[in-house]
Amino acid sequence: MTAFSVALAHVPVATAAELSRADYENCQARDEAGFKAALAAISSDAIKAGVKTVDYRAVVADQWRKTGLDDVIDKRVDFAIDEVKSETSWSERLKSLANAEASQKLATAVAERVYRSDAVKVAMEDMASGVARDIGKTIELASTEASEPILACLKAFVGPRYGSAVAQAVAGDAGRDMSIDPSKGSGDVSAGAVLKQSSGGIAGATILVVRRQMATIATRVGQRIVGSVLSRLVSVAAGGIGLVLIAKDIWEFRNGVLPIIASEMKSKATKEKVQDEIATTISEQINEHVKEISVASADHVVEVWQGFKRAHALVLRLAEGNDAFRSFLDGVKPAALPRLDEVVGLLVAGEGEHSVLKRLGDGSLNDAVHLMPDQALDIARDTKSVAKGLAWAALAGAKLPNVVDFEIYRRAAPEDFSKATLDRVLALDDRTAIGRLAAVPRDARDALLGLEATELKALAKSLSETELTTLASYLNGLQPGPREQVLRAVAANPRKMQVLASARVRDAIISSADQPAAAGMMLEGTTGFSPRAFAHDAVMAWEGRINPWLVWEKHPAGIAIGGGVVLILMLWMKRLFRRRPPAAPAPTA
Repeated sequence: MTAFSVALAHVPVATAAELSRADYENCQARDEAGFKAALAAISSDAIKAGVKTVDYRAVVADQWRKTGLDDVIDKRVDFAIDEVKSETSWSERLKSLANAEASQKLATAVAERVYRSDAVKVAMEDMASGVARDIGKTIELASTEASEPILACLKAFVGPRYGSAVAQAVAGDAGRDMSIDPSKGSGDVSAGAVLKQSSGGIAGATILVVRRQMATIATRVGQRIVGSVLSRLVSVAAGGIGLVLIAKDIWEFRNGVLPIIASEMKSKATKEKVQDEIATTISEQINEHVKEISVASADHVVEVWQGFKRAHALVLRLAEGNDAFRSFLDGVKPAALPRLDEVVGLLVAGEGEHSVLKRLGDGSLNDAVHLMPDQALDIARDTKSVAKGLAWAALAGAKLPNVVDFEIYRRAAPEDFSKATLDRVLALDDRTAIGRLAAVPRDARDALLGLEATELKALAKSLSETELTTLASYLNGLQPGPREQVLRAVAANPRKMQVLASARVRDAIISSADQPAAAGMMLEGTTGFSPRAFAHDAVMAWEGRINPWLVWEKHPAGIAIGGGVVLILMLWMKRLFRRRPPAAPAPTA
């Protein structure tokens, strides 16, 4: 069993911890500052309780073994002894046997060369990083232990203000961030590394703080323990010289206390003291930063709540001021809150804030939030009208997706259709034809829908919305014979509709006594001015069979020529019958 397993053995499994009465009252603070303080206190208590169970010494010993620090230190001690031996004289080394100050100087030189060497510092950092990872997992478990009371605190703060549904929704958002799997707790905690774990959740924020400190320890641990280790080593060397020398051969005097220093620095007892120092340092660092971790946890929960408030500001304001709306909000599932936000926003923007409560009363708010299909919400969003979304849903039923796909709702209002006429239009199954028919007025559309589907589709694809509207007015005003005549002509040549498009032409044809003759005259193609056709049409107008206005529309050139001839005749007649002025009298002599 590893030291980390031993360290975790006493950490309690996350259970549904309950808030004390005092904590609950603190969570019901009047403002967010008090709420945040209550959260930090709950988190701090849980983390402190968790880290108290950690056996730091066991974790350090386990990582010491894994990183092979024993071998690294032993090799660096041998190297340092050789360096110091080469830099000191025989007399200086011999002097150290009898002089405590000289022996301390040699011990200090060796210790500094060992513990400040790059090899030992790197090994120490690796060891500290491993310890950080193991302790970080313990902190994660402690954070998870705090999740239940933290969420309960969140509900205690939000629930009385906005209802249980909002409290559950906010707690759900925060709870997702507090879900931790300690077996996957991994992070790169070497100096300057970025934590390879989501920092968005509460536990992520907590571990980010702890592991940042662990990384700092990893780079500084060698320097921070040198003083303590030196004092211990020098004390052992100076105090043990006399006893050890009794067993030494005389020839070893030439190396002074260096062999003793080497033996002490490689000893198990000295290395255990180094491990004790590291464990103490890490324990102190974690205890010093529990408050920082707790504040980070509280900050994140408050951020979740503030983000929720921003996202649902209008709904929360209505719930805070109206009991009926708050009761309705209590019945809304968290997944439906975004839709409620959007529906309420559309209602307030389009109909005013009073409309929310009005629709709450008549049940249409519930329909819009819980029953209205997604396509109807798309319509409401596009038209800025919840009423239109509901109306189209009621009218189209299962064919609502087709209404959205063909964008009928953008060209017409739902009251412009009956279910039968909407079905007829959708049955054309042609985007151009459906779009143009949807854009014409209801009366015109109803008239056009009397045509056969194939004929209607061809006309709708060929004519513009304006021309279709005009054609519908012909269908309503003409007798069956001329109506068929117009339809056949336009179907064969849609450009004919340009001749009939004028409202004056339409009214003149419909008002003519002989509608077939009037329609035929206007539909007859001409390549230019024909005196024969002009004379024929003028005779029909003289006889009262057609509206005279049609002659002007059909033969503007003939009217102009005829008008000119008449004007010339009138001028000639005027000149012919004009009375001559009397002659002036002859002058007298």
